[in-house]
Amino acid sequence: MTSSSSVQQAREALGKRLREIRKDSGLTARELAARAGWHESKCSRIENGRTGPSDHDLRVWALLCGAEDRTADLIATARNIDGAYVEWRRMERSGLRRAQESVIPVWERTRKFRAYSSWLVPGPLQTRAYIESLLRSIRDRRALPDDLAAAVQVRVDKQRILYEGPHRFAVLLEESALRHRIGGAATMAGQLGHLLSVATLPNVSLGVIPLSADRTALWPVEDFWIFDDAQVNVELVSAFLTITQPHEISMYARTFLGLADLAVYGAPARALITAAIDSLG
Repeated sequence: MTSSSSVQQAREALGKRLREIRKDSGLTARELAARAGWHESKCSRIENGRTGPSDHDLRVWALLCGAEDRTADLIATARNIDGAYVEWRRMERSGLRRAQESVIPVWERTRKFRAYSSWLVPGPLQTRAYIESLLRSIRDRRALPDDLAAAVQVRVDKQRILYEGPHRFAVLLEESALRHRIGGAATMAGQLGHLLSVATLPNVSLGVIPLSADRTALWPVEDFWIFDDAQVNVELVSAFLTITQPHEISMYARTFLGLADLAVYGAPARALITAAIDSLG
């Protein structure tokens, strides 16, 4: 799995900064590589965004180019880029609790949430039983340390933002997300019943895109969250992606609007949820 275009563009931007620093010092790429003891192609790979520099690389670069005062800023920039695309195995190496806690700051500072899901009911709208079934599956599939109870509690506690503070939620679900059975019929029935309840909250807008909707212009896409207009998070099979490039955030915002136009709300949405409950038998 390759990183997103956001990550690549950020690496290229950092490479351009490093090229400018090198040129200002009067060194050629070959001269810098030779003084650093690197392969002669390394500078080119870094400057063109093909290779991400390590902290050590950046310290050496700044030292040899007489720009040591810029070292801290360069390292901070590179670390932010690395944090944009985080493999699950890195985020979850100490268990699921850490992964759940890592997103709390952005959740607490966000005022307008937009969420789209074709797979699952989104986290803030999940019941404890649904959460436990999901996280148990992830723990077992990825062979993670067993901190299931703590991870479930973190996610449950995080749901307080539904009821506290000036947070607004616009949630779009594909009808298929209502039909994917998680944790068995009883757990799923409880989850769908809870969905009917939280949909009545004044700060929650819930839309369901029917299976019968014409998808010629816009088909189902990856699940994503938009936090204000500041960032987008996408959960991939192998990694957790954070998008901060403004033009990409705008693309997700436009996609959300297009998907919202396909959804039904109010009584028609409740009817789809009730039909999904009835199908559980």
